Amino acid sequence: MSGKRRRKKSRKKKSNFMKPFLVTLILAVSTGLFLMLAWIYIRNGEEPVKREFQLTKETIAEEPVHEKAEANEQTGAEEPEAEEGRYADILKDEAYMEEHHIYAKEAFDENSVTITFAGDILFDPNYSVMAKLLQNGGDIGNGIAPDLIGEMQSADIMMLNNEFAYSEGGAPTPEKQFTFRAKPEAVSYLTDLGVDIVSLANNHAYDYGEQALLDTLNILKEEGIPYVGAGENEQEASAPVYFIVNDMKIAILSATQIERLDNPDTKGATETSPGVFRCWNGEKLMQKVAEAKAESDFVIVYIHWGTENQEETDWAQNKQAPELVEAGADLIIGDHPHILQRIDIIDGVPVIYSLGNFWFNSRQIDTGMVKVTIAPEGIQSFQFIPCLQSGCKTMMLEGGEKERVLGEMRRMSPSVQIDEDGYLMLPR
Repeated sequence: MSGKRRRKKSRKKKSNFMKPFLVTLILAVSTGLFLMLAWIYIRNGEEPVKREFQLTKETIAEEPVHEKAEANEQTGAEEPEAEEGRYADILKDEAYMEEHHIYAKEAFDENSVTITFAGDILFDPNYSVMAKLLQNGGDIGNGIAPDLIGEMQSADIMMLNNEFAYSEGGAPTPEKQFTFRAKPEAVSYLTDLGVDIVSLANNHAYDYGEQALLDTLNILKEEGIPYVGAGENEQEASAPVYFIVNDMKIAILSATQIERLDNPDTKGATETSPGVFRCWNGEKLMQKVAEAKAESDFVIVYIHWGTENQEETDWAQNKQAPELVEAGADLIIGDHPHILQRIDIIDGVPVIYSLGNFWFNSRQIDTGMVKVTIAPEGIQSFQFIPCLQSGCKTMMLEGGEKERVLGEMRRMSPSVQIDEDGYLMLPR
């Protein structure tokens, strides 16, 4: 017992010794801090707290970028990520992008951009493909095979020809044999398919008159699907749509030669009235292509031309294709004949004159998609993907049927080489 008491007394004596020492130390440190803060106050002529506020809210914000970078290197802090690239300023200006029809996209591959193209589609419930789809429950996978939809969805940009109006109004063009109009809600199928842009430059966008065309423009806008080749006036109808992807600016234009009449049923847009962008006289189209070339890195022309159900290209196609290349087109995609036509290369520029029907009617017919990969250096690959439209359904072909269609494309396209997977041998 006595030993324990002695130990406690000893500890108590130590505590009595340490207490004044700690008090003295705290007073000394506090005095030192006070003197240092007073010295800062006298030197800067303002309160230390106010100075700290300015450093965090004003001075740092106005600090030159290179000084901030040096400071981050010294402290190990990470600099906030900033938009980089040649088009960074454009991408920050939403109003400018909207005014100039510019859309930003993220690519699946940071080194290239993949673009797929298909031909004519039809969502009119009064015609076979859509009527059958609705009878089977309305799932677009019952009309276009799921693996083909997957190919469309996996592209960075997917484009096809929207050959009808979306509207509940209007009246069919008198004495026109075929007039097409879809329910407004059918536009959602484009999103389901992974479509990023459509062409309206065709001979059916105006089938139900001016109001139905205006409805179409508004419905596509509401769905978030850009369009080319038609508009509320000629300025809009002839304007390119631009996509900025992987620091590349890609321009897409669309125009139609059809109908080849002085007073066509499908009205051409004017300065004050809606319609399509007509290029039977190609002067305005060539001017727009040249302007787009000056504003972008890659120019695509999706053009409605040719003669229906005729395999051979006609004189107007043969005339305008090289003119488009000379004007600045880097890729030409054609439609309207409802059947496939040949592939060619003009001065290094690939041209497919007609992609044919994609999902358009009940007729059994060969069709296909084109898949193009581009990089800053230009086109890296051009692939024709064989498909078949049959029984109101479109499917991607494999095996012997795939080789059969590729064989037909080789027969029609003697000036190019197409391998067993549909890839075009491109000039280097």
